[in-house]
Amino acid sequence: MSSTAAETPMKVLVYSDDANTRAQIRLAIGRRPAADLPPVEYVEIATQPAVVARLDEGDIDVAVVDGEAQPAGGLGVCRQAKDEVYDCPPMLAIIARRDDGWLATWSRADAVTALPLDPMAVARSVADLLRHRAANKLPVL
Repeated sequence: MSSTAAETPMKVLVYSDDANTRAQIRLAIGRRPAADLPPVEYVEIATQPAVVARLDEGDIDVAVVDGEAQPAGGLGVCRQAKDEVYDCPPMLAIIARRDDGWLATWSRADAVTALPLDPMAVARSVADLLRHRAANKLPVL
């Protein structure tokens, strides 16, 4: 990664209707989830229509969705994005119960973690997804 690219922040969308959940996710990821990656810039969103509109802009590198969000759960939002968004960014789904893993599979989330959040696991998952995005991002149409 060039020094110029290393200084350009990568954008992480965090979707939850709960401001405390969004804050927990931000804190778990931190400002730089891995030393080999640039810092991250957060885009916090509380509604499903805003997620779709923001993803359509095409500059999000990773999305983290709260499976317990209301009224539109993060897993449904993830599935919709995977179906409808050109070059959809990788998505990390946060689920409340490990038994909901099958729903995360249905949603086509690229990674899954369960509550309570393990900051090391969340940062590692986001870092892996950011690396994948950097290597596989499609050109803008």
